[in-house]
Amino acid sequence: MQNKQLRHLIYNTRRYMTMNNVVLVIALVIAAGWAWSSVEAVQRNYQLQREVDDKKRQAKLIKLQTENLQFEQNYYKSGEYLTLESKRRLGLAEPGEKLLILPPNSQAVIAADKAEASADAATPASQVLPPSPMQQWLSFLFAAKSQS
Repeated sequence: MQNKQLRHLIYNTRRYMTMNNVVLVIALVIAAGWAWSSVEAVQRNYQLQREVDDKKRQAKLIKLQTENLQFEQNYYKSGEYLTLESKRRLGLAEPGEKLLILPPNSQAVIAADKAEASADAATPASQVLPPSPMQQWLSFLFAAKSQS
């Protein structure tokens, strides 16, 4: 019985192990390897492009920070800054300017300011959500029916 099964297995193996089938299997292995390496190359290029974009974004941010610092430096060198700073530190004034000295805030005003600030913090604007686009469309389309 086993001899018959062995001969049947050998027959089927010879039947399917033709040169065309062997070449086809080798071609499929090569194609699968090529496809896999292509996917890996695309993945690597994507990661490298993300890194390049991040570096460009960082370079642009540093350039903007540098420009901002240059503007700030130019402002500190300007006569306007020197005038304002001398007025603030030395109590100087331009001709015709008057100095208004206010008394310090009372405890009641300070407490009211704190209460107002805490009330604003307790109800942030992000809690009030606008209706979704679908709700807006429904109210637009069916508003005439709901009012009648």
